Amino acid sequence: MSRPPLRVAVLGAGTVGGAVLDGLLHHPERLATADGPPFAVVAVAVRDLGKARDDGLAGDLLTDAPAHLVADAETDVIVELMGGIEPARTLITAALSAGKPVVTANKSVVAHHGPELEAESRKSGAAFRFEAAVAGGIPILAPLAADLAGNDIIRVRGIVNGTTNFILTAMAQEGQPYDEVLREAQDQGYAEADPSGDVEGDDAANKLVILARLAFGRWLDPGSVGRRPPTARGMGRPGITGVSDQQMEGAAALGLTIKLLATASRRDDEIEAAVMPTAVPSDSPFGWTDGVTNRIEIEADPLGTIRVAGPGAGGAATSSAVLGDLVAVARGLGSTWAGLSPSTGPAETAVDPLDRPRRWYAFLPAIPAIDGDLPAPLDRAASVEFEDGTAIRTEVATLAKARAAFAAILPDDVDVTLYPVDD
Repeated sequence: MSRPPLRVAVLGAGTVGGAVLDGLLHHPERLATADGPPFAVVAVAVRDLGKARDDGLAGDLLTDAPAHLVADAETDVIVELMGGIEPARTLITAALSAGKPVVTANKSVVAHHGPELEAESRKSGAAFRFEAAVAGGIPILAPLAADLAGNDIIRVRGIVNGTTNFILTAMAQEGQPYDEVLREAQDQGYAEADPSGDVEGDDAANKLVILARLAFGRWLDPGSVGRRPPTARGMGRPGITGVSDQQMEGAAALGLTIKLLATASRRDDEIEAAVMPTAVPSDSPFGWTDGVTNRIEIEADPLGTIRVAGPGAGGAATSSAVLGDLVAVARGLGSTWAGLSPSTGPAETAVDPLDRPRRWYAFLPAIPAIDGDLPAPLDRAASVEFEDGTAIRTEVATLAKARAAFAAILPDDVDVTLYPVDD
């Protein structure tokens, strides 16, 4: 006996929304399941009705009133692809409160309002799914919540922002300065006109908050996730905005390259988390992850380490995760957190992970010759000299000892960025 279709309202028809609608309207056979109903797109909310019609969407589906679709008794499930915090948060909350399942790719809303959205979803029983919010089309949240449920997750980390990885790859391979590569990324559509959310680490921090929820069962405050690398005398610029072509060249001479790594791990009863430009071995899995590709590693006990990589952004990749979540809703599989225990209470403050002993990489400008012995972390350091300075990888040291060592050999008016080295 045939089942009535699940009536879908899509909020937003941009790059991702358009790809989702293409799958729903033109390739329904891909979404057919033996244990779930078919889908019927009943409405699409857009800002510009004329443009949507010009793009080929049927006029009888279109509206510029998304709140009406959320409240309409003729819609069964809401797909939110508008982006931004508001009105997306209000619309998602209203849908969940009304008992309507919600599928979203909105990492900002999920990261910044996760506790209250989870509470509303659990209260009403409406599924809330957001696989597309992290790593585009790479299946990562569902495995964390379900397939790895028999493991204790120790650490999750990865390259989760394609824009910054594209920029750092071009800087490393072509020797171009940051500003020049950023302009190229904008010209090619990999970076927004205002790229700050990507290059300063906010986007990666939001994704890390979501990963941490599924890995460790607790929501983190995105504002507490560190984004600035340390310097010898303080803190550097956020995200990758302080990375120079000179630093990249020096890193390469030491067998390293710089990547923006998002990392969260459990420390006793607290969660360490940071989004940090990190010097990784060039011949490591993170080192050879180039362009807009995303890569995530999960360390679990007793399983060990698993690694996944693939397209992390764009309409095709993100719509794949959205459509997969829609199929999960149709099959009655519930929310993205599957059978994990509820996260109760407000978002927690993340702990800074940079106080652990490790190696550090820095590019020192040309400075006067040093009289006497070098400080301990530098006395057996790996180094390569250039005309305009020296690339150094220290011995293992705490941040405090590394700072003291560099401060001891630098002129008072000179500062350098200390990049953690991932061994």
